[in-house]
Amino acid sequence: MKRRDFLTASGGASLLGAWGATSALPSAEAAVATAPFPTTPPVLSDYTAEEHRQRLQNIARCEQGIHSSLRKHLVTSYLPGQACYNLGEYPCRKPWDPDEYDEQELDRLKAHGIQLIHVFDDWSDSLGLFGGTKYTALNPEGFKRFVEMVHQRGMKIITYVSTGFFDIPNPEFQPHWSREGDTLHVGYFNMARCSPSSPSWRAYVLPRIMGVLDTYGVDGLYIDCGYVTNVYTKKPPTEDEVMAFEETPTYDGALADMLALIYAEVKRRGGIVKVHISGAAQPEVGDLKVYDYLWVGEGVSDADGLREKVKNHVPYVVPCIDREFATIATEEEAYLHSIPYMQFPLLSAGRPFTGERAVIPGIEYPPETDFWVRRCREIWKNYRANPDGPHTYSIWDAVPSNGEIRLTHARLLQQYLPLVEEGTWAWLEIGDSDFFPEPLPDNVVASAFANRHLHIILANFGQEAVNIETTDAYVPVDEPAAVASKDWTLEARSFHILRRSV
Repeated sequence: MKRRDFLTASGGASLLGAWGATSALPSAEAAVATAPFPTTPPVLSDYTAEEHRQRLQNIARCEQGIHSSLRKHLVTSYLPGQACYNLGEYPCRKPWDPDEYDEQELDRLKAHGIQLIHVFDDWSDSLGLFGGTKYTALNPEGFKRFVEMVHQRGMKIITYVSTGFFDIPNPEFQPHWSREGDTLHVGYFNMARCSPSSPSWRAYVLPRIMGVLDTYGVDGLYIDCGYVTNVYTKKPPTEDEVMAFEETPTYDGALADMLALIYAEVKRRGGIVKVHISGAAQPEVGDLKVYDYLWVGEGVSDADGLREKVKNHVPYVVPCIDREFATIATEEEAYLHSIPYMQFPLLSAGRPFTGERAVIPGIEYPPETDFWVRRCREIWKNYRANPDGPHTYSIWDAVPSNGEIRLTHARLLQQYLPLVEEGTWAWLEIGDSDFFPEPLPDNVVASAFANRHLHIILANFGQEAVNIETTDAYVPVDEPAAVASKDWTLEARSFHILRRSV
């Protein structure tokens, strides 16, 4: 069945069936016809004089009434609705091949509010099982078709590459690219961390990374740096490395240079760059701009600790609480940690992550004490016992996943998007201000977002309920018909998104 025929037959709304019906989301049919943002954002093309007046007046309220904050930021070119899309298993017995399932899933994601699709390393044939490489698609024609599917819905797509990781068994690997012992062996990955100071490594990897953009028409890159920062590494350079830059515990000079070159080229093409270093880390690159989005959370065991470590990272931060290591009491807790700091969590989506990738014949795996093997085989066991779901969609996802994850993400994304529309000024973690008659209690954080409307977020990270009084009257964004109020009760580990009453 062709996609348009499918939509006509299904009525669009039924595409949300796997996530539960909700009137808050647009139909899939309408979503397909609407791009995430117009070419020129409304603040520059559509605001009336009255809307510009409202925006400037709300900014003035914050400028005059907020005397200190963790950070102030102007929101531009921000796509908070992001999903990591599992194309299929890798390693695998047979390459994945996008079909009607992916058409339906992408329609669901578009209706959900997703703006950016991010495919992980399952997109490529990194082990060469089917004649490909780390820089070529497992199914080249199928991947091009998938990219077109994403673009047809007005969404962007970025794909995994690494500026550091390279498989040691690969016959093209050169030992002088990597410092002795600087490796990662987990699951089927047996990789060296290649040095950004190695000119021969740069000559090998940079053309191949750019080739991914040229070959597949993706909108940018997700860069897994595969790099141990200077603050941790003590290994001496190889004979091939040229130590051209200052290298200190707070500045990774060669990495900064390499990432900045890639970033500049991707931006020249109008593309997007997302970067991952490790856990909660940000790249130590000084004032250089090297990413649009920073992915954090992988392998982090404490959600509160993750929040504190990343809350002042350079925007835009995309957190992903790793359910293998961290525990949260409710699905909303992921948003408690992120929304007050102008962050929005990544959604795991796509095809079910079955975990079969950890039991493929002919692949050498470490013992089940290896966390990747253990996690994948746990998922594989659950999938075989429950082939009709509920499914897991990434190795960071809950096992099994549940409908609340997607429904919560969709509901809160719809509430978050108006806070961060183009041209918003945000004041994060307000200190001294005129917004509250009394100082905020311990463990309570407030942030403000000013555009045509003035929003504030109140977040209680404590274990007891608190009462907060605001100077002005506000309305909860999830209850727009409610009577405006100045008095708010925050239950333990909860937050409110409020809009100032005009």
